[in-house]
Amino acid sequence: MKRRGIKTLLQSSLLSLFVSSIASAQCPGSGPGSIVANPNRPTVADPADITQYGVMELEYGYDRVNTGSAQIQNNFGGLLKFAATCNLEIRWEMGTLLNQTARNLSTTGTGDNWLGFQYRFHRQTKLIPAMAFGYSLKFPSASIAKGLGSGRYDHQTKFLASKDFGKFHFDYNLSFNIVGRQGTSVDDHNVESNLAFSHTIYRKLLFTAEVYGDTKLNADTPPFASGLWAFTYAVSPRFVIDAGMGHGLTNGAPNKQSYFTGFTYSITDLYSRR
Repeated sequence: MKRRGIKTLLQSSLLSLFVSSIASAQCPGSGPGSIVANPNRPTVADPADITQYGVMELEYGYDRVNTGSAQIQNNFGGLLKFAATCNLEIRWEMGTLLNQTARNLSTTGTGDNWLGFQYRFHRQTKLIPAMAFGYSLKFPSASIAKGLGSGRYDHQTKFLASKDFGKFHFDYNLSFNIVGRQGTSVDDHNVESNLAFSHTIYRKLLFTAEVYGDTKLNADTPPFASGLWAFTYAVSPRFVIDAGMGHGLTNGAPNKQSYFTGFTYSITDLYSRR
């Protein structure tokens, strides 16, 4: 059984390399000096277009959230992305540090981690937007004892669409979430919808805004709607910084008010030397 497993693994690896080589022939590499960042930040919605082929990209930021229930959350986290093929992006979302303060009591620990992918199945044309679908699995690394996590695996399946209309860019996401309830084997379900747009203000300075919301998750988590606005600035084609604020639009919103800042940096093209 072990030899058969190793043989299967080798065959799968060779097949992956073969498919990757075909993809590289059909998808031009970024080329020297032509790497351009593809920020998912600072909106909740992600663009349907993925990172450039072969490029590894890091997003990282800080969020300060007022939940409205005498609790303040401070989050440090990031997203590491790699375009393994022309249309397939591997994604690792990391919760590096999570701090919660309520009634003068402070709790600090690591957050949860998500591992997933995004596959673009249609590029933008004159009439049809770029479209993609994605899947992410949450690994419960946040402490249950400290009240920082549920200890359950969560799932998210997402449809994404992006389109340019003149100088405006729009991103739309529709997600189906399966959320494990702490202390039981019961799973809750809900749907999230996001619509974000951006527009250049002056040269490398961009304004972006978003409206998003979730349907009811369970008796303790009602439906809600929230919004945000932010500014982004391209320090260089591969390095983009952002800052902005968010606010709840309905009573059930988990973020009554939030502030965030972060960056996106395209680290390198891993396929350039190959």
